[in-house]
Amino acid sequence: MKLSRRSFLHTGLCGAGALWLASSRLSQAAVQFKMSACDWSLGVSCDPAGLDLALSLGLDGLEISAADGAADQLKIADPSYRQQYKEAMERTGLSVSSVAMGLLNDYPFATDDRAGAWLEQTIDGTADLGAKVILLAFFSKGDLLQSKGWLSKGGDLKAREVDAVVERVKAAVPRAEKAGVILGLENTLSAAQNLAILDRIQSDAVKVYYDVGNSTYSGYDIAREIRELDDRICQIHFKDGGFVLGEGKVDMKAVADAMTAIDYQGWIVLETAVQKKDRDASFRQNAAFVRGMF
Repeated sequence: MKLSRRSFLHTGLCGAGALWLASSRLSQAAVQFKMSACDWSLGVSCDPAGLDLALSLGLDGLEISAADGAADQLKIADPSYRQQYKEAMERTGLSVSSVAMGLLNDYPFATDDRAGAWLEQTIDGTADLGAKVILLAFFSKGDLLQSKGWLSKGGDLKAREVDAVVERVKAAVPRAEKAGVILGLENTLSAAQNLAILDRIQSDAVKVYYDVGNSTYSGYDIAREIRELDDRICQIHFKDGGFVLGEGKVDMKAVADAMTAIDYQGWIVLETAVQKKDRDASFRQNAAFVRGMF
């Protein structure tokens, strides 16, 4: 069919408009995230007043700790403790973005006999607070790699510990699924190793809690890993060692591109370092950088 010049231009403009609209929609989809910070990074671990601080810093929420030490009953299991957070959320209009089981670094999930009960308590407490993600930490004593450092790439898996983690997580899956809570595994493993674990567990209630700083400093290709993990990432920590975001080793542009490629729609959680002993200025600077990324 022969087109007139006017028809050709009209068709071309319509095509360009469609491309622009598709690009615009993709861009809009890519920036649908909320931003919080870890309570321990802010120095307000297990303190409901941390939500007031998060509000003053322009954040949307706070990642809180399930406990500040080991006990048969964690703080998150105490209704009066959770009520203080509920009141703080009502007061500030902010949310608890997630609950972190950081105590597992010292009392490993794979080997501590209390781990199963702790996870059940945290699932119930997290659901009661309206949060959707629990961070299960596997660093330090809880590391699943046979390595000497805090962060290290390429070590062999601790097979026995991995088997124990799989079985204990699988036991908690029905409770997590019923509560509508996702168990996020944060560790020193590669994307492929994490995917192998998720395939053994076989539940959408278990995903990877990805940390761009940990993975960069462990030597992994974070842009490739984010794409490889795709929708099996439940939440993401942003940090870069002792640096301000954008000034250290983490390729934040590659992170933004990869998150856009997988259409990430979850929380971005700052676990960033304090610069010049000025916590508030440091977090405001990092928050502004993140918003500018997208």
